[in-house]
Parts: sequence; C-alpha cells; structure tokens
Amino acid sequence: MATQTNDEKTIRGCCPMDCPDTCSWIVTVKDGRAVKLRGDPDHPVTRGSLCAKMNGYIEYTRLPGRLMWPLRRSGRKGAGQFERISWDEALDEIAARFQRIIVEHGAEAIWPFYGAGSYGMLQGIFGAGRRLWHALGTSQHVVNICTIAGCVATEYTLGDRRVGMDPETFQDSKLIILWGTNTLTTNLHLWRFVQMAKEKGAYVVVIDPMKTRTAEQVDEHIPILPGTDAALALGLMNVVVSLGAEDKEFIEAHTLGWPDFKKRILDYTPERVSEITEIPVEVIVALGTRLANSRPTGIKLLMGMQRHGGGGMAVRTISCIPGVTGDWRYAGGGVSYDTRGFFRGDWNALWRPDLLPSKARTLNMTQLGEGLLELDDPPVQGLFIYAANPVASDPHQRKVRQGLERDDLFTVVFDHFQTDTANYADIILPCTMQLEHADLHTTFGHIYVSWNEPAVAPPGECRSTSDVFRDLARRMGLTEPCLYDSDEDMARQVLNSGHPTLAGITLEKLKADGWARPNYPSPFVPFADGFMTPSGKLEFYSERMANDGLEPLAGYTPSYEVSQKDTALARKYPLALLSVCRHYGVNSIFPNSEPHARRQGPAVLQIHPNDASSRNLRHGGTARVFNDRGDFLVQIQVTDKVKPGIVWTVKSRWPMLEPGNSNPNATIDDRTSDMGSGAVYNDNRVEVAAI
Repeated sequence: MATQTNDEKTIRGCCPMDCPDTCSWIVTVKDGRAVKLRGDPDHPVTRGSLCAKMNGYIEYTRLPGRLMWPLRRSGRKGAGQFERISWDEALDEIAARFQRIIVEHGAEAIWPFYGAGSYGMLQGIFGAGRRLWHALGTSQHVVNICTIAGCVATEYTLGDRRVGMDPETFQDSKLIILWGTNTLTTNLHLWRFVQMAKEKGAYVVVIDPMKTRTAEQVDEHIPILPGTDAALALGLMNVVVSLGAEDKEFIEAHTLGWPDFKKRILDYTPERVSEITEIPVEVIVALGTRLANSRPTGIKLLMGMQRHGGGGMAVRTISCIPGVTGDWRYAGGGVSYDTRGFFRGDWNALWRPDLLPSKARTLNMTQLGEGLLELDDPPVQGLFIYAANPVASDPHQRKVRQGLERDDLFTVVFDHFQTDTANYADIILPCTMQLEHADLHTTFGHIYVSWNEPAVAPPGECRSTSDVFRDLARRMGLTEPCLYDSDEDMARQVLNSGHPTLAGITLEKLKADGWARPNYPSPFVPFADGFMTPSGKLEFYSERMANDGLEPLAGYTPSYEVSQKDTALARKYPLALLSVCRHYGVNSIFPNSEPHARRQGPAVLQIHPNDASSRNLRHGGTARVFNDRGDFLVQIQVTDKVKPGIVWTVKSRWPMLEPGNSNPNATIDDRTSDMGSGAVYNDNRVEVAAI
C-alpha cells in the first residue's frame, strides 16, 4: 500500500533476489522516481536493514547499459551485434518461430529456461510462464542448479522437501552450528538471531573449508575437507552415542530404523572420521561432547555444502543429528535448510499442470550444453531464457557456448542487461525490475509471505514477464482463459488455497501491510510430535529411497572428484576448487555495476602458502586455473584462511568482463549429484599455474 506525505509517497515491497532473507522494503517515490530504498523496520527478520548487495539497488535499475527496447541479432551468434525492433515485430517473430517448431518438431523441441534472477511467483522462478509452457506442451524445465539435492534428501528424511526448524528460533539455541554457510554474506538477517542466542550464552561453531567473514566472528571454526560433511555428522553422533547421550525416548517414539543406523554410527569412530575429513580427533570429540550436552542445538545449512556427488546424503545425515539428540522436539533445535514448504499456497492453481496435453520430457537446467548438443528426440530448436544467465552460471561453460552457437537454434533472452547469454540470442526482450512490477514472494530462509507493489513506471519499453507471456499466448492463438489472468488474479489464486495457515492472509492484507506470517504458533516447533514421512517418523531408514534405487540408510557418500586421493585425477589436478558467493553480488547479478564491482574487487584465488610456494605463485600475481574442461584467470591471494590442497574463488562473474572471457564454471563438470540431479559446483579438481 502507498502512503502519501506531501509530494512523496512510500510503497511497500520486497527483495526478489536468490537469498534466504527475502527482505521486506519500503520505497520512497518523489515525482514518479524512486529516491530511497530501506528495509522495513517492522518486519521481524528484515528489521529495517538491507544488505551490502541491495543498498544501491535504485542506482542499479538506472545503469546506462540497461535494456530499454527489443533487439534482433544482426551479426553472428555471440558477437553481441543487434538492431532495435518494435515489440510487435519481436513477439510476432517469436510466435511464428515457435509455431513452426511445434509443427515440424513438436512442442517438446521448445525449452523454457528460467533461473533465480527473481524469486517471485508471478515474475520469477516460482511461477512465471509455467501456465503458458504447460498449455503449449513444451519440455519441462528442472531447476536443479541450487537446492535440489538437499531438498530431496530432506523429503526422504523429514517428509517434505522444504521444511526444517524455524530460523527465528535460533535465538533459543544453546549450541549453533553454521554448517557450510557464510551467514554474514549469504544470510545476513539470520545473524541477529545468532547474536541474540550468544547474548544468552550460546556457543557458535562454523564448519567450513574456508575461514570466511562469518568464521572470524564465532567461537570456533572447524575447517573440513569439502564433501566430507556426512562423515563428520556420523562422527559427532558416534561421540553422542558413546557417551550414552542419545535421546532414547525421542528415538523410540519418533524415528524409524534406529538399530541399523546406530550400527552405522558406531562404525564411524572419531579416528576414522578424522582420516576422511582431515579434522583432528580431539576437535571431533570436543564438538561431539558439546553436542551431547547442549539442548537445544540448532544447525543451519545452506546450499554450497550439498553441491557435490554426495550432497544429498550429506544433508540427509546432518538432518538425522537432531533425531539422535532429540533436538527436533525443542524451540531452537533441529536443522534449517529450506523453509518454503511451510507456505501452503495453491501451487497447482498458479502453475496449472493440468493444461499439459500429455506428459512432457524434463530437461535439467545444469545440463544446458549437453541438451543443446546431444538431444535428438526431438532436438531443442527453440530456447526462451528468462531470469537466467547460463553462460555465466551453468557448469561446463564451453559446452554451453557451443550449444548456443548452433545456427538452427532460435533463442530468445528476456533480461535487464545484454549479458554473455544475451549475446547469443536471436531476439532480446527488455524486462522490468522489482521496483516496476507486482509480485508475490515466499522464501527459503524464514516463513513470511510478501507482496511487492510496483513503485515506479517501467523505463523505456520494458515490460513485465507476466505481461509478455499473456501477449505471447494471444499471438499464438491460445484460448485457455487462465493464460490471460491478471497478476492480482494469479496472486489470489495462490493465496486462496483453503489451508488454515493462510486463513485471513488475503491479497488486500498483503497490499496493506507488505508481508504476513502464516498462522503458525510462535515459537514454531514443527516436528515436536511427528514428521511428514509415510511412517510419521524421522526416517533413518527410508523405504522410498530403497524403492528409488538409493542407499536407504543415512550415511556417507563420497564426492566424485574431491574425495579422491592418490588417483590419476588427484595427481594431475591436486587442488580442490570451491566456487563461492560474492559479498557484493547474487549469482550473476551485479558484476556489471561499477559500485558493486569496485567493492568486490578483481577475481581472486585464495591459496595456502604451501601450495603457492610449490607452484611459484606470488601474492597479487596473475594465474591460470585449469583442468581438462577449461580454464579461467585470477589474481593470486596467498593466505592461511584455506587449508592446503583447497583453493577458492567467487562464482558467476560475467565472463565478458573477465580477462580470460571465462569464470570458474569453465572448469566445472555438468554431471549430477546423488539425489535430485543436483549440481556439483564444489566437486571440482584443478591445477594452478602462474602466467
């Protein structure tokens, strides 16, 4: 809702970024221009502050390179040469080409490819265009680039893909383990709840291969070999069981498969786990002892730690820890990975999967290059990319470029800027940003739902995603009425699910207040009395996993590359490369912003002094990072903040802005993880050489 004061008005909205915080914000508008953006002081999580990435968002919407009108390619693919055309020309050409593809190859030859450029239900990853693609019968896009391995693991263990402890209850934890998450960079607003717990005496531990910003601010940092988190979880539980500190009452009442799981736990002694993880035995025993005696213990996971060959099993086994200690029964106890499952909106009413004329094939987001180069039944002939920049973000960059270079591929890119991916498009469409369109948001880092009211008019000829899909449906002659629903109609359909947690949460309420908490108790302890699994219990043993051909008992699954020791691959490429989030960017968003780029600095590679010395690498020098898949250039940063054998850099910088026209994804494989076909960005061996 807008609030008017003299010649200014304030409008409530929320951040659209791929971030667990989904901050609620207030935009001040004067003379039709946004002049101020601040966090909503009344939101229980945002509490009036935005992050370092978003404080300059108004200026970002006005960058000189912003796309303002449709473009048609006028040179070779990848050259970035385009000419201005009208919206009618652009959409008529897209409609005609898609109709021809459907006639000649079938609708599955069209791949709608979307990413996390917006987390909205109307304009972004959680809904935009799905009705249209279902009505056409196109291939179905699988967003497997980020959370999916851990989500599938959570479903097997707890019963739903996107549930866990309420992050607000970390304020009640006595022991907090921030496991594979750099909270101060990627989940800033959780830190307030961590600090509240610390003020009450909580002990805070970071488990991370790197000494991050967050690791420098806690009581203890435990560096771990990437990909061995599940082994450490088993080792910690071994200490708990050896001390007789398992919660026998909770285990008996609320878990399934304990006898076999206990045997597995006892196999993972601290000594064995130390060999796997490279963590000293005494550190494992000390943390295990603290875990045994700290009720409640809250564990926070984020996505980086599950991006390897055994990532799903890692999340599953860590999620079993509170089943052994009984922490799932307490406020401040459990594991928080993803909270989206607590939003009980009507997803089917939004997506309309019933419109699919027949079952359509699924295509994995992280295997775009393989899909464009190898699929032949039918081959991909049409590609519509929105809220995504796969040349910068997808693994196996060389294959992605080769696929996009195909002369017979018709590609549309709908974006804010002319990205590396847009340079391969046949048609580029200019898209609105969050200040300029309406959207409905849930989040994966708390349980609130938010409405984003447009604050200003779109610049130039920019149009919203939902508006363009309505127009494209009309030009393709589609008659299904729901394809023409307004943004507000679609929002109401989602909210009108009939679920008691959304009772009273109407679009009108969200417009007035900006956000609402679903009708859960406070504090919210979701699994104190049972779980969402078929058995109603936390499943140490999962029959569904057995039926799906997976190891049914929680355990440790080694990563593909990083876990290798003294193999041909490990000898040729002895360094494990981690690609992590930028403090001043979100995925491939903001690298083209000079203020963000200046604060972030050049692409650096952190490397241990021993590894630098043996390769004659000097601090501040330029080096090539490479393997058989590709290479990229970095500035060397010699530091003991990383363990020997591990190097790290930031992910998803725009290749066109980098010295070697590539980024870490040039070296990363597009194979999939153990569950959900997840990405394996942090399962990558490389070598580094000075240049």
